[in-house]
Amino acid sequence: MSGTLGFHYDDGKTFLAWKTGETVDPAVWIGLFLIIATIINMFPVRYFGELEYAFGCIKIIFITMLITLMLIIDTKQPSKNAYYSSPPESKYWSSPWGFFNHVYYVRNESGSVQREITGGTGSFLGMWTTIINVIFSYTGMDIVAATAAESKALANAESMKMAARKICIRIVTLYTMAMITASFVVPYTHPFINGKGQSVGAHSIFVIAVVEAGLPAAAHFFNAIFAFASFTCAINSMYVASRVLHTLALQDQTGPEFITRRLRQTRSGVPIRAVLATAAMALVAFMGRTGTTALRLSELASNCTSSLLIVYATICATYLGFYRTLEDTKLYGNASERQAAHYDRNHPRYPYKSHGQWLKGFYGMTACIILVTFNGVSAFLERPFDVRRFVASYISIPVFILLILGYKIHKHGLRIRNWGPERSNDLRNTIQAASETRKGRLEFPDEGLSWRNLKTWGEWFWVWLK
Repeated sequence: MSGTLGFHYDDGKTFLAWKTGETVDPAVWIGLFLIIATIINMFPVRYFGELEYAFGCIKIIFITMLITLMLIIDTKQPSKNAYYSSPPESKYWSSPWGFFNHVYYVRNESGSVQREITGGTGSFLGMWTTIINVIFSYTGMDIVAATAAESKALANAESMKMAARKICIRIVTLYTMAMITASFVVPYTHPFINGKGQSVGAHSIFVIAVVEAGLPAAAHFFNAIFAFASFTCAINSMYVASRVLHTLALQDQTGPEFITRRLRQTRSGVPIRAVLATAAMALVAFMGRTGTTALRLSELASNCTSSLLIVYATICATYLGFYRTLEDTKLYGNASERQAAHYDRNHPRYPYKSHGQWLKGFYGMTACIILVTFNGVSAFLERPFDVRRFVASYISIPVFILLILGYKIHKHGLRIRNWGPERSNDLRNTIQAASETRKGRLEFPDEGLSWRNLKTWGEWFWVWLK
């Protein structure tokens, strides 16, 4: 975030800079926003949720405005201050540009290009590294599950289902539309996208788009929103991490009892000590003060991406185990009608299912394992071998293995025969939907056009919109 505040844009035609952000030591910004994020996470969850809702609305409004603005820039006649004389339209999706970049640049620690890899291999490496970078931005989809325990509507299975669906649809749709519309106005060959930008904001395709469209003032506004989004991301991440730590403490999985006992404690429903412990871990952000800020951020992003992919692979594996338990339960054939609503995926009151759900789980687990395995491919391409990047990309794997081994030894000792997968197969705490009429499903009561059909459609639209 400190890199975003140090905004500097100079392409020879336009010069933009925020002097305060450039002159103030990054450690000041890191410390200031870390303190604010910690204080906000200490709010009672009712007020924290309202604040997060307001933050989310601001970001959704902004990205919607961003998509609209990119479409306008792409189609309208350029202003007098624009860098071009005719609308870009689909120019940058045509030769010699296109969708794929056929050149992959291998860069060293200072950011200078060591060599170029062209052809199909270059296109594949470019696409692969882009996927890795996008995953870092895309993480956080699981925040619905992390917040579920503090939801007043937890007993309503439909609420969690709709929340999960909405966040997926909104993020996928808005991210995709934003990147597609921006790709029409800025080519992938732009030097600022390929490492020539003077600051984090200068690398943004949206900032480049408005500057070259003759709207330089909008670049400062965009950069401010990007800084705000980074700040809210820190708040969300601290919330999730503190709740996970608190949950582990409730299960006696946080080490010695004198530590676990304190991490269990709450005040006004908020695990204050878990929040403070998470904030202490966040002090690693001060690494951004040394060396190249973008480089430190890249290393942290690579490490976070690897860790989260391991988490997502574990979640998918857990679901597959749950799915197998459900299938085994159905084989017994002695469940009552009420029990079937909990166990039978074909029952109308089964809480949530999607088509091919087990296949999606298997695909997600496999894809995450592959991505973790080749997350640090760029470290092998540099000459000499980039040890720092390699460690940042793969340190999560041995840490994960050591944590598993520590858990197995703590629970089973050195009896290796008991170290296999563990499933409780306990379905007693499952729930069912309150009604056979499902939220989010559009079912018209009448044939043809009628007032009741219009009312049903309006209610359905509002459920998905709010």
